[in-house]
Amino acid sequence: MSVSLPAPRRGLSETALKGIALALMVLDHIQYFFSFTGAIPLWFSMLGRLSAPLFLFCTVEGFAHTHDRKRYFRRIWMISAAMGLVQFLMMYAKIGVRPDGFFPMNAIFMNFVILIPVWQGIDWLRQRQWGRGLAAVLLPLLWPFLFLLLYAAANATPAAWLLDSILAVLVYTVLPCWSLIVDGGGFYIVIGIALYLLRGRRRWQVAAFVLLTMLFDFVFPLVQLLGTEDFSMSWMFTLAYEWLSVFAVFFMLLYNGQRGRGLKRLFYIFYPAHVYLLYALSWVVLLVTA
Repeated sequence: MSVSLPAPRRGLSETALKGIALALMVLDHIQYFFSFTGAIPLWFSMLGRLSAPLFLFCTVEGFAHTHDRKRYFRRIWMISAAMGLVQFLMMYAKIGVRPDGFFPMNAIFMNFVILIPVWQGIDWLRQRQWGRGLAAVLLPLLWPFLFLLLYAAANATPAAWLLDSILAVLVYTVLPCWSLIVDGGGFYIVIGIALYLLRGRRRWQVAAFVLLTMLFDFVFPLVQLLGTEDFSMSWMFTLAYEWLSVFAVFFMLLYNGQRGRGLKRLFYIFYPAHVYLLYALSWVVLLVTA
């Protein structure tokens, strides 16, 4: 007796979306690390704008689908903390900084460390678990303001240098602060919350993504640039082109709701590995071409 298997759903699985995002991310980072050569076309970075929102979308789905949210969060937190420590040492101790003063600021995982507790808090609030729900949502979002208060208090003490250093280590490692993240940050956090709140209602979800992306990455920069002497709309395609990330919406619409197979842990390994490999290669190229 033969058993017919259900036909796979059309569209792109979460795995396929991650694969596309990985490829676009590599293009973006090639331009990021090797732009000093003048040999990398700008369109590498333009295409790369789509990678961050795709990873955000996939993380929303991954968090919703995972059977062990604590382990899911712990894995992301550990990578974020490790990469944050490297960034801290480069920023403050100048360890491993390229001869031209450049060092990587890649910190996409910090955003997810902030968002995952917020998403969990949203679920708790939906379950009417008000206390821990509000705590999980508000504490990560209010942490930057608390950090500023602690920083000001630390500066008023004789041990200001030591306390400031401890606080700086904390916000770049175990307790990331969205106001200090260059690779993502506040706007990215807002979009991540919107995508999770509207998960399951795809049209509303992508509409919110388009609206927020255009507001944060097109309208706000445009308003700032309008007051610049000799402003040209071409700058929105050559300088302030972060808004091109809006085109990730087409891939989001192709998502078929399935996790897919493979690449389960590839992103966690590939992301830090390729960042530091490209950084090392860029250092070699800089020395050779100097």
